[in-house]
Amino acid sequence: MDHKPSPALPPSLKTSALVILGVVFAAALVFYQLVGPHLTLGRWAVAFAGFLLLMIFTVVVRALPHHPHNSFGAANAITAIRTAIVSLVTAAVFFAADMASGQSAVWILIALVLTALALDGFDGYLARNLGRESALGARFDMEIDALLILVLSEAALMLGKAGWWVLAIGLMRYIFVGAQFFVPALCLPLPPSFRRKLICVVQVATLCVILVPAVIPPVSTVAALIALGLLSYSFAVDIIFLLRKGRQ
Repeated sequence: MDHKPSPALPPSLKTSALVILGVVFAAALVFYQLVGPHLTLGRWAVAFAGFLLLMIFTVVVRALPHHPHNSFGAANAITAIRTAIVSLVTAAVFFAADMASGQSAVWILIALVLTALALDGFDGYLARNLGRESALGARFDMEIDALLILVLSEAALMLGKAGWWVLAIGLMRYIFVGAQFFVPALCLPLPPSFRRKLICVVQVATLCVILVPAVIPPVSTVAALIALGLLSYSFAVDIIFLLRKGRQ
């Protein structure tokens, strides 16, 4: 069977993507070096954050054919900045030496998460108002949200804010993706949903709040349970919709 070659990318799109991602990557490396010591991150942890960021940006560049515009766009640039923040948050959760015993790293972590959360609403606003929405931008934004929620779930567990079940908040998205290999109907497109976006924001906000040192069990446990319940409800609604759609 003959395969049609992929259409060539507009030179302006590839150039703008490489320039924006390159600038964000370079700035992130400097930022990591400055903030890393305050998060008790050693050289290997900072290197991990940089490597993770590079891998994500590489995937984004390979997915440029799914961006139907002639430039990478301001919205994707904001998402790239969020990716740099989330990469550092990931390194902080898995490598910070005093995550469970000190408070300074936790407060910096919370500040980083709040910054990423604020930017999360801004990139979507720009994409809609500038007419730059695309499959690439939507997937880029969604996967960074999923990674952040997974990492914050792990942080909640490490800090003793909830039991092992809190990881279900971060893993649910990946379990859903894995289930698509066995249930083809789950691969069908979902319509835009304010409920889905709102519950995603609630997950990040709740996990961020329960990281605050003063928020301890049982308050943190109840908050995490509520967040898990809302997320389970949201996924259940989408799964039922897709299964019914698949039977039509």
